[in-house]
Amino acid sequence: MKFLDQAKVFVRSGGGGDGCVSFRREKSVPHGGPNGGNGGAGGDVVVECVSGLNTLIDFRYRQHFKAGRGHHGMGKDRTGAGGADVIVRVPVGTQVLDDDKETLIADLTEPGQRVAICHGGRGGHGNAHFKSSTNRAPRRADPGGPGEQRWLWLRLKLIADAGLVGLPNAGKSTFLATVSRARPKVADYPFTTLHPNLGVVTIDGDAFVVADIPGLIEGAHRGSGLGTRFLGHVERCQVLLHLVDGTGDDVAAAYRTVRGELAAYGAGLEAKPEVVALNKIDALDPELLAERRAALEAAAGGAVLLTSGVARTGLDDAVARIFAFVRAFREKEAPRHKAFTP
Repeated sequence: MKFLDQAKVFVRSGGGGDGCVSFRREKSVPHGGPNGGNGGAGGDVVVECVSGLNTLIDFRYRQHFKAGRGHHGMGKDRTGAGGADVIVRVPVGTQVLDDDKETLIADLTEPGQRVAICHGGRGGHGNAHFKSSTNRAPRRADPGGPGEQRWLWLRLKLIADAGLVGLPNAGKSTFLATVSRARPKVADYPFTTLHPNLGVVTIDGDAFVVADIPGLIEGAHRGSGLGTRFLGHVERCQVLLHLVDGTGDDVAAAYRTVRGELAAYGAGLEAKPEVVALNKIDALDPELLAERRAALEAAAGGAVLLTSGVARTGLDDAVARIFAFVRAFREKEAPRHKAFTP
């Protein structure tokens, strides 16, 4: 299945049905009063968060969603049926934005969440509604109210416990493929990964989700290389594993480039807990390894892990370090979620 994390859709709610002008006419009641029914309300456009989806690819083939119109009122005080709602089903982690791509309308993070984006028009009143002591035979009926319409942007921000960040070709996909059953594309050239991948990592009878974020480049926070869309997937992670390619000429500059993009993007990314690892150490001799480890530790301001996805070196330590942050976050959030349990 292809991955799509952004889509533009048009939504329109249904208009209300018109009210009816009608009078009771029976053989035994020659001068019956008004009995025109009201029109039915138009259908709403509802966005619903569902499990089992992890991409917005369906919206590439369907961009228009229109709710049903309310039926007109009828004689004998019969109210028209309401228009059918239209349900727009989206994956967990989807944000609904206005046409300007800036105004946030809804942020759907839990399965079952629903939000009405456009409300249907009200049904028009029939003439029975206007009957009064001074107007016994009104011939007035209101038309139904119009529906609402608007263009929306849907933006998916993956919900993962940990995110893998780094420059292109830092070894993130290899790391994910080694520690989980995910099978992202792996190759020895930059920009192999063009969309985020998710993998489930098991440890000590527990599990957590890791997102492999496509490589960031300088200027990513301004959109270079689709950077803002990639960085958006990091927002919901509790901890970041920052992989630095040990075979690069300047590991310190590589580290600072990614940290600079996280800080420039904002949304609290620079404040997230971070585990730093010097990757691809299987390709370094001991002397060069010690030199680049020291340079990276000086740039990061602390100790760094040594890892290699190919040689499967240091991966258990990296996973354990990540899970320690994830477990602490879950324990902190558990009381808050428990309080909402019915």
